[in-house]
Amino acid sequence: MKIIGIENLTAEQVDEELRRGGRFVMYQYCISVLIMSFKRSSDIYFIPADQGSVKKGLGFVALSLVVGWWGFPWGPVWTIGTVFKNLSGGLDVTGDVLNSINRKPVVSAPNAI
Repeated sequence: MKIIGIENLTAEQVDEELRRGGRFVMYQYCISVLIMSFKRSSDIYFIPADQGSVKKGLGFVALSLVVGWWGFPWGPVWTIGTVFKNLSGGLDVTGDVLNSINRKPVVSAPNAI
């Protein structure tokens, strides 16, 4: 699966962003055609620490709201679920991505007292 947003970053830059709170996120969307509905996931997006993840998911929210409702009964159910998930920031898959490339998750340094 493709990771969007790391094209011009080195491994060290990605690690630093992850330490600061960056993450890998997937979004969901629903498409319905007559009586058939399909719930799918996007490619993986890298979200730097200083950016929110909701904005990148708005296109998938719009897609689901326009073409997701039409299949009965799963169209409305899946559309509501995907819209909620995307407006909540998407599905955080950071641990899965790091595990798939055989790297340990990057943990932020504990706060000094």
